[in-house]
Amino acid sequence: MKLTFLGTGTSTGIPQIACKCAVCASTDQRDKRLRASVWIEAGDQNILIDCGPDFRQQMLSHNFDKLSAILLTHEHYDHIGGLDDVRPYGNVSIFAEKRVNEHIMNAMPYCFREKLYPGVPKITLNNINENAFNIDELMIQPIRIMHALLPILGFRIGKMAYLTDVKTLPEAAFEHLRELDVLILNALRVQTHIAHLTLDEAVDLAGKIGARKTYFTHFSHDAGKHADVERTLPNNIFLSYDNLQIEF
Repeated sequence: MKLTFLGTGTSTGIPQIACKCAVCASTDQRDKRLRASVWIEAGDQNILIDCGPDFRQQMLSHNFDKLSAILLTHEHYDHIGGLDDVRPYGNVSIFAEKRVNEHIMNAMPYCFREKLYPGVPKITLNNINENAFNIDELMIQPIRIMHALLPILGFRIGKMAYLTDVKTLPEAAFEHLRELDVLILNALRVQTHIAHLTLDEAVDLAGKIGARKTYFTHFSHDAGKHADVERTLPNNIFLSYDNLQIEF
């Protein structure tokens, strides 16, 4: 399986609008971050996890001509704001919790009327919970995580787990995080945040999970420059960056 980081930034992206800090002014391309999302190629299946407002720009940067399904972690705009742009992919199946699908129906009612306007996205909403499900022969294991007080989902596919917007993990989640080759985990910034792991908290949680390799994602400009932060991390923990590809 191959995974492409389409975006590795938080809700404001990097550079942040109207900011002149050292990170936003950096000329290192690894410090240019679109909103967080990944693309997974598994045999004949192309799976997108989250579809933020940069989705169109992300797709124009890659030669991905088939989209099998979208997995949504939760309903915040930086994770669903690009759904209208899936139109060129034809019929697209979305897998999300019932609450998230209801939010999409309210936000995009034109996609669910009895008589559809020509050209609207053709999306099918599938309700999921914490039980594993298959997309064709590919097994997806949802993982309950907490985004402050909001229960959201991460996903395990094979020996890779994608957990973004984590603040805490229920103890039961660790059952699905054993023997990972790759863990992808959010690490927002240095300072404490009510709904996201800090860099130090992410390092501690990554150590507890014990994946062979961990990649941090979902950064704000307050995390620091990529090159500076990367030097401070343990040997098996890496900073992801937009367009990075890994195999697992």
